[in-house]
Amino acid sequence: MLPVITCQAISKSFVLRTNRQYLLKDRVLAWVRPHLRESRQIFWALQDVSFTVEPGEAFAVIGPNGSGKTTLLRIVAGIFQPTSGTVRAHGRIAPLLALGVGFHPELTGRENIYLNAALFGFTTREILDVEEAIITFSELGPFIDVPSKNYSAGMHLRLGLSIALEVKPDIFLIDEVFAVGDEHFQQKCLGRLAEERLAQRTFVINTHNLQFVEETCDRAALLVRGQMVAVGAAKEVVRRYRKLLGEEGSGP
Repeated sequence: MLPVITCQAISKSFVLRTNRQYLLKDRVLAWVRPHLRESRQIFWALQDVSFTVEPGEAFAVIGPNGSGKTTLLRIVAGIFQPTSGTVRAHGRIAPLLALGVGFHPELTGRENIYLNAALFGFTTREILDVEEAIITFSELGPFIDVPSKNYSAGMHLRLGLSIALEVKPDIFLIDEVFAVGDEHFQQKCLGRLAEERLAQRTFVINTHNLQFVEETCDRAALLVRGQMVAVGAAKEVVRRYRKLLGEEGSGP
C-alpha cells in the first residue's frame, strides 16, 4: 500500500529583516548612509527532511520549540511551499494548525460551519445533515450564533475540531490543539479520534505531550533545529528525545 504522505528532502527558508524602512525619508537616508540599510538574514526552518506516513497511521512530530514542527505541518497542508524538496499527499486533509484559522471573524459559528464544510466540498444539503451533530459536539450552545471574533481560544478549538470530525477527512494534521480547552473536552476529543483511527483515518500530530505519543502514536519523527534527528517507532523516538533533553539539562 502506498504512503498517504511522502516528504522528500524538504527544506524551507525564511528571510529575516531588520531596520525595516517604512517612510520615503528613511529609504533616502538608507541610500545616503549604507549602514542604515535594511539587513537581511536567511533562516532555515527545515533542512533536508524526509519521511513517509502510511494509511491509518498516527504519526507524531516532536522536538523542542523552534524546531520547525509547525512549518513542516503547514507545508504538508499546502499553506507553505517548500524552498526545495517535494511533498505528495493523497486524500482529503483537515489541517487543525492554528485555532481560529479558516474562520471568518464577522461570521457566526453556524455560518462558519457552512463556510468550512463548503471548502471541503460539501453541498448545502450535506452540511444540513451534519450541522446539528457539529453544534452538539462543540457544546457551544447559544454561542453558535455569536460572531466568531468573540470566541475564546477554547471555543475556536471546539468548533474547529467538531467540523473536522464531521467532514470525515482522510488525513488530520493536528498542531498542539489539545493544549487549549478543558480536560472534559480533551478527553471527549481523544475518544472520538480513537474511533476515527479505527476507521483507518491518518493522523499527523505535533505535540509536546510525550506520554500521549508513547500511548497513542505508531511512529514519530524528532526534529531539532530544523533537521530530522530520528524517525521510527514512537516509543524509541520519544526515548531518544528524552535522552537529548537530559543531556541538555545536565550541561553547564
